[in-house]
Amino acid sequence: MTQTESTQTESAAARVRRLDRAHVFHSWSAQGRIDPLPVARASGSYFWDLDGRRYLDFTSQLVNVNIGYQHPRVVAAIQRQAAELTTLAPGFAYEARSEAARLIAEVAPAGLDRVFFTNGGAEANENAVRMARLHTGRHKVLAAYRSYHGATAGAIALTGDPRRWPSEPGSPGVVHYWGPYPYRSAFHARDEAEEGERALAHLRQTVEVEGPHTIAAVLLEPVVGTNGILVPPPGYLAGVRELCDEFGIVLIADEVMAGFGRCGEWFAVDAWGVTPDLITFAKGVNSGYVPLGGVLISDAIADTFRDRPYPGGLTYSGHPLACASAVASIEVFREEGLLDHVRRLGAEVIGPGLRELAERHPSVGEVRGLGVFWALELVRDRATREPLVPFNASGTAAEPMAAFTAACRRSGLWPFTHFNRTHVVPPCTVSADEVREGLAILDEALSVTDRWTTT
Repeated sequence: MTQTESTQTESAAARVRRLDRAHVFHSWSAQGRIDPLPVARASGSYFWDLDGRRYLDFTSQLVNVNIGYQHPRVVAAIQRQAAELTTLAPGFAYEARSEAARLIAEVAPAGLDRVFFTNGGAEANENAVRMARLHTGRHKVLAAYRSYHGATAGAIALTGDPRRWPSEPGSPGVVHYWGPYPYRSAFHARDEAEEGERALAHLRQTVEVEGPHTIAAVLLEPVVGTNGILVPPPGYLAGVRELCDEFGIVLIADEVMAGFGRCGEWFAVDAWGVTPDLITFAKGVNSGYVPLGGVLISDAIADTFRDRPYPGGLTYSGHPLACASAVASIEVFREEGLLDHVRRLGAEVIGPGLRELAERHPSVGEVRGLGVFWALELVRDRATREPLVPFNASGTAAEPMAAFTAACRRSGLWPFTHFNRTHVVPPCTVSADEVREGLAILDEALSVTDRWTTT
């Protein structure tokens, strides 16, 4: 058989897989050990591979497809914008860009009225830190160990989880601290209230020993994302705000994952009534239909650059296609009542459903979350809380989680797993019946992880 004949008989899935393996260099991967799934199409809460198999997406891809796949309103907005103007340098004023900024500022906490557009979350965090340093004249930034802030040079240094290790030594001036995590308390707290108090005391001590006069910003995820869906104890975020105010430190909220409906609010900080000085966003602002991120800026920080140039910029800042999709997305959120929908799903379907699973499966150590932002922490022993797999496990040490993932996929569910956790993070538009479909598959898959328990 000739090469031409072989190519003609090759299936679409095989061709896509062959070309991918020959030419695509994938992120966060050992290239010889991966076999990416060839995807054909997607709609709503589902996607299909090239063999026609359907998957219910409990990952929202990278926790960003908040309005689901292929929402017709947003697709149409991108098409209209492409017909009118596909690109424009950031130095011009343009309707789609201005309207996107207006709408984003309108749903943000009061006093954050200006938007610096980026292409994604890492760039947003990089620029927020730059703004904070220039505004304060200080150089240090405090960021949590259990965090992820992006993979560019500055953002990976801000990141606390193991993904930063290969990039060290990183950008100078970053100091990591422990945030609250009641289930695995670094402070030996007995309950959630004590965890919040001790976490704040630890942060204060860190500020004091680092020197408040050297600290430009505290950067945090209001609800920690990939590193555990860690919902802060009541009063914690307000305490951080007070600490920053006391020492003239800029508070930066990384809302890249938690914002735009994921927690049932426009921004997660709204759930606690806290207003940061800077908010970074991306992902959910337009569900990743076109790359877009940005920084919401307080009036005080914006005034720093009223007569002083801001020394930063991006060729595609406020790209017309991206901004048009953001405008349409925000309109969809409002007209379809998605924030209320997310709150109800979390309180009435996802939360209760996950807690029922925990009652049946000894491998579930804790259920936590809100909105459509949840985690099951999987353990070998509930009494000792020994994780199902070790921290940052790989290879054979990660076998239980690999078996769980495989069981989900065989049954048509695409799960989000990280370390010893599975996260339940479907689109904000997911229906209650779709959630129940996914929970039923999780129920079956957890029978696999139960085999590794000691109780």
